[in-house]
Amino acid sequence: MARVTGIGGIFFRANDPKALQAWYVEHLGLPDFDGYVIFQNKEETQPEAYSIFAPFKKDTEYFGSERQAFMINFRVDDLHAMLQSLRDAGVEVDAKTEDSEFGKFGWAVDPEGNRFELWEPPAVPYSPDA
Repeated sequence: MARVTGIGGIFFRANDPKALQAWYVEHLGLPDFDGYVIFQNKEETQPEAYSIFAPFKKDTEYFGSERQAFMINFRVDDLHAMLQSLRDAGVEVDAKTEDSEFGKFGWAVDPEGNRFELWEPPAVPYSPDA
């Protein structure tokens, strides 16, 4: 059975994402990685996975509804099996998926209308230097 293996990221709207990102880096000492804060999980069962803390533009459409202030990204071990399991349970699942150098992505909506993202990390971790 497909399962969630951790939090892949927390994404939220901001008036000035770059300035807010810089604030978190400066004031909380969060690590900057190509414009995002990324926590690598080398000790976990998915060492290729990581967690992201990322402000998005206030007018982003990535979260779905403009009323939704944040979106949680869950790491999964098998994206397509998880999406099918959700569909089978009657959950609203976005028909669109993405496959990129960052991994595989899919989206669904919880019972209160909150869109969330599912992420299957790539076999080889993404690196902006590669």
